[in-house]
Amino acid sequence: MSQPSMPVLESFTRAWPDLEAAHEQSMQAASVLLQCRDELLAVLTRVATYGSARDELLRSVGALSGAPWELARNCPPQLGRLSVFLPPDSVLYSYVLHGLVPALYCDEVVIRPSARIRDTAYALHRAITRKLPPALTARIRLSDASVAAFQPVCAESDAVVFTGEAHSARRLMTEVGESPLFLLAGSGPNPLIVGPRTEPAAACRTVLRTRLYNSGQDALCPDVLFVHRLRLNALVEQLRAELSVLTVGARSWPDAVLTSLVHADAVERTAAFLAEHADRVVAGGGADPERMLVEPSLLVFDEDAAFHPPELLAPVFCVVPYEDPEMLREWARAPEELERGMYASALGEPRLTGETLGTAVLTRDATALDMKDGNQPYGGYGVRASAVRRDGRLIGRPLLLSKEAALRRSVITGPLR
Repeated sequence: MSQPSMPVLESFTRAWPDLEAAHEQSMQAASVLLQCRDELLAVLTRVATYGSARDELLRSVGALSGAPWELARNCPPQLGRLSVFLPPDSVLYSYVLHGLVPALYCDEVVIRPSARIRDTAYALHRAITRKLPPALTARIRLSDASVAAFQPVCAESDAVVFTGEAHSARRLMTEVGESPLFLLAGSGPNPLIVGPRTEPAAACRTVLRTRLYNSGQDALCPDVLFVHRLRLNALVEQLRAELSVLTVGARSWPDAVLTSLVHADAVERTAAFLAEHADRVVAGGGADPERMLVEPSLLVFDEDAAFHPPELLAPVFCVVPYEDPEMLREWARAPEELERGMYASALGEPRLTGETLGTAVLTRDATALDMKDGNQPYGGYGVRASAVRRDGRLIGRPLLLSKEAALRRSVITGPLR
């Protein structure tokens, strides 16, 4: 007696996407973003600084331009439905990465924006889909459903991309059942390490560029700076000087580095952290919840492998000195850091060898923001940073949806002969 086939297996054994059509549609979509750039930047600066919004727009165009090569390289199957939880930061880039690019090989992409950026997401969606090719527009829709109401949609999907906390992902994973391919895009502390062979002025520029991206409100900003004692005093003094002359203004100002923050809980959480560690503040330290402002603040802690900073989506620089890189390895081996390892950026520290620091991908003379490539796997090996469901549990590794869909296809159908 033959067994009935499961719908998800049928969808995962369908033909590969039409690469010629994908090439044409991705180029048209990239062109639309450039044509609408003024409108898109005006929308994005509701929740982002002008500089980060412009960067986000260019990265989005890059992801669409690279999409045909991504599909040719990974050969994902044609999927039926993809369900996406859109995060509250990098709204356009996330919309492109988890919406427009997958629409090239999905029949339907259903996106549920975070309530924090709902209006921004809908405004972006309207601006883009007005000019997209009809075939691509028809595949993407936004949903206002609550998380509970969105769960049945996810359960009937071939794949789910969840952005948020791992405990919420595990709960959702249980609710939607075993069928969908399930990806978690989380976050990590992304430490930046300033080693003994780093030139202080260059290190200062890198630290400022990375920590102040979108006024510090991006999940890729480093939550801790490990600085070798040979460079500690020079870097701290340069940072103090630079932080005192930063341009403060509206998000729409092209030259504004610091702006009011978007989310009230981020201001409150940062204010509490600064008050708790007031004795460590060497510059700044102020927070005004009513005006949604946080001063650019520099804190210097003692050398301590047990310092595990919270995620502060604000312009706060937590400096921890070190001398022996074994302290960094000890820090990275802590259970908490093994769970949330994403990227660790080493500047001028040749004694850190290998591909990882704990579960974080080790980058040399590059930051987590420099690694942001929409057509390559992204993230680390911590299950709270980036993970995919395998055999009922989350496995931490860098993720790219097209690659994971192709891998699952090979698991289900076996290798092509």
